[in-house]
Amino acid sequence: MEQGEVLASALEEALRHVEGLRDKVVVVKVGGSTLGSQDTTSRDLVTLQRLGVRLVVVHGGGATISEWLKKTGLEPKFVGGLRVTDEATLEVALMVLAGKVNKELVAEVQGLGGKAVGICGADGSLLVTRQRSAELGLVGDITEVRPELLNVLLEAGYMPVIAPIGVTESGQLLNINADTVAAEVAVALGAQRLIFLTDVPGILDQNGKLLSTLSQWETQDLISRKVISGGMIPKAEGCLRCVGNVGSAHITDGRVLHALLRELLTEQRVGTAIV
Repeated sequence: MEQGEVLASALEEALRHVEGLRDKVVVVKVGGSTLGSQDTTSRDLVTLQRLGVRLVVVHGGGATISEWLKKTGLEPKFVGGLRVTDEATLEVALMVLAGKVNKELVAEVQGLGGKAVGICGADGSLLVTRQRSAELGLVGDITEVRPELLNVLLEAGYMPVIAPIGVTESGQLLNINADTVAAEVAVALGAQRLIFLTDVPGILDQNGKLLSTLSQWETQDLISRKVISGGMIPKAEGCLRCVGNVGSAHITDGRVLHALLRELLTEQRVGTAIV
């Protein structure tokens, strides 16, 4: 096939995918570790927004939280891939997530010509939570997603960028796993796609081979056998939460140039899809 024919075919393929996503909601969870000077995520988000995709971004920032905890003399602790959060840790997490990381991402998107608004789960009681356990401390489970604020922003043409901080009915702020937030928001909005951008190739089998497609049962089996472990557990569980409620859920290697565009606008798989 001639070069011109290859280009024309690629454009036709992209246009087909764009038509399927226009005016549809796509929730993208951006891991803080995937963002950097060579990262193309923000550019991809702006391109998709210009093409008419309604984007909701949920971001992490765990590495930055750990960095700032160490600067203040606090040692990060984790149980089952979730951060143990006392009052001092919550104060740092709030400043890092709802402040530094959120506003830097919003500023980058807007600097590239996009329209974005940074919020956290406490705004508009978006993420109503309850404390999970005494062991984890001030860590929340989401009891309800109230998407009214998101719908207002999406209707006005903005890209909501959400920091994973929730609030209880009594007004207590709680730290929430960002992967869980992305999954619950995707379900509440009836999203067309849920994409987890991460800093690994996807879900690997026990021999380190990438699994490009997994069923619900296969994913549960890998979790039970601890092949899926650590920080990948909330992502896999988030995908499972969305099965049947969201068009498709993907764990995508965000280190790949234009991974988001490739995942959404081509037939190329840049990670693992759970169906």
